[in-house]
Amino acid sequence: MLITLEGLDGSGKTTCRAALESAFPDVTFTREPTDSWYGDAVRQSINTDDADPLAELFLYTADHAAHISETIEPALDRGETIVSDRYSDSRYAYQGATLADRFEDALAYVREIHQPWTRPPDKTIYLDIDPETAAARSGATNKFETAQALEPVRDNYERLIDAEPDRFVRIDATQPEANLKETVVETVAELPDR
Repeated sequence: MLITLEGLDGSGKTTCRAALESAFPDVTFTREPTDSWYGDAVRQSINTDDADPLAELFLYTADHAAHISETIEPALDRGETIVSDRYSDSRYAYQGATLADRFEDALAYVREIHQPWTRPPDKTIYLDIDPETAAARSGATNKFETAQALEPVRDNYERLIDAEPDRFVRIDATQPEANLKETVVETVAELPDR
């Protein structure tokens, strides 16, 4: 089973991942961007304010493709459960927002690129938080972490949830940290086939 953690920057994904790692030592944990050279290129792009959004999309896509072939598919073939801190939905939401001025429906364009080869998640835990709180928590350290940048990203996440409501589990990420971690751990523990 492939479980993904999604949400705006500052929603608590890293905190929840750490709680899940403690609770489920038998699970394989991973993330995007990865620790590969593809992921290094993505991080460099994130910290470059004038990076071309379309070129950035393809950096993320290359990292995702390598992640699937080198980590996700082998782990699933071994019968492992995987939790990924960010995955394809992040790209659909974030790059769908950054490319909104280039395509009539940028989110659909990004999904279409991935459609023939990506491995969709079985379940996605969406940590729901408003853009203002997310930006304050994340510290607005890069171009994606401002409330203005996060508003269309959140709208894109809502579109994804509306399209696949059975895959997403929405969790209020504004609750106290201890409660949030407990809720996420309980949610994963209750998933069938975990």
